[in-house]
Amino acid sequence: MSKQKLQQIQQEIQNIKEELMAIGEMRPGSLTLQYKEPKEKRGPYYQISYTQRMRSRTQYVRSDRVEEIRHQIDVYRRFKKLIERWIELAIEHSQLKMKLPEHGESGK
Repeated sequence: MSKQKLQQIQQEIQNIKEELMAIGEMRPGSLTLQYKEPKEKRGPYYQISYTQRMRSRTQYVRSDRVEEIRHQIDVYRRFKKLIERWIELAIEHSQLKMKLPEHGESGK
Protein backbone atom coordinates (compact mmCIF):
# COMPACT_ATOMS: atom_id res chain seq x y z
CA MET A 1 0.00 0.00 0.00
CA SER A 2 2.77 2.42 0.89
CA LYS A 3 4.53 1.92 -2.44
CA GLN A 4 1.28 2.63 -4.25
CA LYS A 5 0.80 5.79 -2.18
CA LEU A 6 4.39 6.83 -3.01
CA GLN A 7 3.62 6.44 -6.70
CA GLN A 8 0.45 8.51 -6.35
CA ILE A 9 2.40 11.27 -4.62
CA GLN A 10 5.11 11.17 -7.28
CA GLN A 11 2.47 11.46 -9.99
CA GLU A 12 0.83 14.44 -8.30
CA ILE A 13 4.23 16.12 -7.94
CA GLN A 14 4.86 15.49 -11.64
CA ASN A 15 1.49 17.07 -12.49
CA ILE A 16 2.41 20.12 -10.39
CA LYS A 17 5.77 20.42 -12.20
CA GLU A 18 4.01 20.31 -15.55
CA GLU A 19 1.54 22.97 -14.50
CA LEU A 20 4.37 25.17 -13.21
CA MET A 21 6.16 24.86 -16.55
CA ALA A 22 3.07 26.30 -18.26
CA ILE A 23 2.71 29.30 -15.96
CA GLY A 24 3.06 32.61 -17.74
CA GLU A 25 3.67 36.12 -16.48
CA MET A 26 3.02 36.64 -12.80
CA ARG A 27 3.59 39.08 -10.01
CA PRO A 28 2.77 39.30 -6.33
CA GLY A 29 0.62 41.97 -4.79
CA SER A 30 -2.80 43.39 -4.43
CA LEU A 31 -4.43 45.83 -6.79
CA THR A 32 -6.56 48.59 -5.33
CA LEU A 33 -8.54 51.52 -6.64
CA GLN A 34 -7.53 54.79 -4.99
CA TYR A 35 -8.72 58.38 -5.34
CA LYS A 36 -6.75 61.62 -5.45
CA GLU A 37 -9.66 63.20 -3.60
CA PRO A 38 -11.08 60.32 -1.53
CA LYS A 39 -13.93 62.22 0.12
CA GLU A 40 -15.35 63.28 -3.24
CA LYS A 41 -14.26 60.04 -4.95
CA ARG A 42 -12.59 62.03 -7.71
CA GLY A 43 -9.44 61.27 -9.60
CA PRO A 44 -9.51 57.47 -9.51
CA TYR A 45 -6.31 55.54 -10.11
CA TYR A 46 -5.06 52.01 -9.51
CA GLN A 47 -2.02 50.96 -7.58
CA ILE A 48 -0.39 47.65 -6.84
CA SER A 49 1.18 47.00 -3.45
CA TYR A 50 3.54 44.12 -2.77
CA THR A 51 6.49 43.07 -0.67
CA GLN A 52 9.80 42.10 -2.25
CA ARG A 53 12.94 41.26 -0.32
CA MET A 54 11.21 42.29 2.89
CA ARG A 55 10.46 45.77 1.54
CA SER A 56 6.98 47.05 0.90
CA ARG A 57 6.50 48.62 -2.52
CA THR A 58 3.71 50.44 -4.29
CA GLN A 59 3.41 51.27 -7.98
CA TYR A 60 0.84 53.10 -10.02
CA VAL A 61 -0.95 51.05 -12.67
CA ARG A 62 -2.27 52.59 -15.85
CA SER A 63 -5.95 51.90 -16.40
CA ASP A 64 -5.24 50.08 -19.67
CA ARG A 65 -3.02 47.61 -17.76
CA VAL A 66 -5.40 46.81 -14.88
CA GLU A 67 -6.76 43.54 -16.35
CA GLU A 68 -3.26 42.37 -17.27
CA ILE A 69 -2.04 43.03 -13.72
CA ARG A 70 -5.09 41.28 -12.24
CA HIS A 71 -4.31 38.24 -14.35
CA GLN A 72 -0.63 38.29 -13.29
CA ILE A 73 -1.68 38.45 -9.63
CA ASP A 74 -4.06 35.49 -10.13
CA VAL A 75 -1.27 33.51 -11.79
CA TYR A 76 1.06 34.31 -8.88
CA ARG A 77 -1.54 33.07 -6.38
CA ARG A 78 -1.88 29.84 -8.35
CA PHE A 79 1.93 29.52 -8.39
CA LYS A 80 2.07 29.89 -4.60
CA LYS A 81 -0.66 27.26 -4.09
CA LEU A 82 1.14 24.82 -6.37
CA ILE A 83 4.44 25.32 -4.53
CA GLU A 84 2.77 24.86 -1.14
CA ARG A 85 1.11 21.65 -2.34
CA TRP A 86 4.43 20.38 -3.73
CA ILE A 87 6.07 20.97 -0.34
CA GLU A 88 3.25 19.13 1.46
CA LEU A 89 3.58 16.20 -0.92
CA ALA A 90 7.37 16.16 -0.64
CA ILE A 91 7.13 15.93 3.15
CA GLU A 92 4.51 13.18 2.96
CA HIS A 93 6.62 11.31 0.39
CA SER A 94 9.70 11.53 2.58
CA GLN A 95 7.82 10.31 5.66
CA LEU A 96 6.33 7.33 3.80
CA LYS A 97 9.67 6.47 2.25
CA MET A 98 11.36 6.41 5.66
CA LYS A 99 8.79 3.84 6.85
CA LEU A 100 9.49 1.44 3.98
CA PRO A 101 12.16 -1.22 4.51
CA GLU A 102 15.42 -0.79 2.63
CA HIS A 103 15.78 -2.87 -0.53
CA GLY A 104 18.76 -4.71 0.96
CA GLU A 105 17.07 -5.73 4.23
CA SER A 106 15.84 -9.30 4.62
CA GLY A 107 12.53 -8.64 6.39
CA LYS A 108 13.89 -8.26 9.93
